[in-house]
Amino acid sequence: MAVELMKGNVALAEAAIRAGVEAYFGYPITPQTELLEHMAKRMPELGRAFVQAESEVAAINMVYGAACAGARTMTSSSSPGISLMQEGFSYIAGSEVPAVIVDVMRGGPGLGNIQPSQADYFQVTRSAGHGDYHPIVLAPASVQEAIDLMGLAFDLADQYRHLVFVVADGLIGQMMEPAEMPPMQPLRQERPDWALTGAEGREVNTIASLELHAEGLEAVNLRLQAKLETIRAAEQRSTEILTEDANLIVVGYGTAGRIAQTAVLQARQQGLKVGLLRPISLWPFPEERLSELSDRVQAFLVVEMNAGQMVDDVRLASGGQVPVRFYGRMGGMVPVPEEILHEIVTVYEKLITSGV
Repeated sequence: MAVELMKGNVALAEAAIRAGVEAYFGYPITPQTELLEHMAKRMPELGRAFVQAESEVAAINMVYGAACAGARTMTSSSSPGISLMQEGFSYIAGSEVPAVIVDVMRGGPGLGNIQPSQADYFQVTRSAGHGDYHPIVLAPASVQEAIDLMGLAFDLADQYRHLVFVVADGLIGQMMEPAEMPPMQPLRQERPDWALTGAEGREVNTIASLELHAEGLEAVNLRLQAKLETIRAAEQRSTEILTEDANLIVVGYGTAGRIAQTAVLQARQQGLKVGLLRPISLWPFPEERLSELSDRVQAFLVVEMNAGQMVDDVRLASGGQVPVRFYGRMGGMVPVPEEILHEIVTVYEKLITSGV
């Protein structure tokens, strides 16, 4: 496989194509529009379905329909567009059909700006729509990881018949890096047994999220919660460096985690025992690993490009055993290694060196 220079949005689109996506429905919004543009060119070339919908609401309902027919399907958008899709996400989750969503996050709230942000964390991890469920959420920190996680997203969606998000901030969507694409996967030839493909020769399938009887809807929810517990146990993902002897561990995902890694390496050069844990799955959150680390570290420092959202999950995972501090930038501001290093030194001196 050849290494080539690729923009993040284009890499996400081509990775989905290589993973066998059969139908894409979307609407342009910065900073993810290059993804849609790449799909507009490549999908018709390959004889696959591409539709630029009239709105994000229309796009997610087209995804819902294609998913019910058993097709590998997806959409992409950015923060305000993701907000418009919330009802459709809940229908997909309630109907237990697989779909993949790419969210290239931008500054908010409201229309905000087109700068990179991580302020959609609550939106995508806490439910992404109404009802008792969580989507699976994967967060790349590089163009190559975005490529790799797109293939995983489709596999997890099919495996669990569930909604899977790939969330990247606008910096990852817009940056260009050397990366390798996987080989093209063949489109599947047969539809799943549960799909709506016509009932000739078999019993009728029904897919719906409507259940008017409380007892019936509770049964649906209990089944969904059991599936979520299976996902939570099996699909926690993270990566880490220099945590073996660390007194302080920095926790950051996506671009914030990537920048924090540079600051951690600089702190090590100053003799500070600092490590980094970067969550790759935001839901299920890597709570088991954070809990293990809580038994032997003295503090966590959470770095995010928001007002402090993932920090809640770190506090829950640590169970109050150690202090959890937060450093963040908002509104599209991206932290630089020097300011994260300054925060590392401050926290280290206050909580570890002085023992306060």
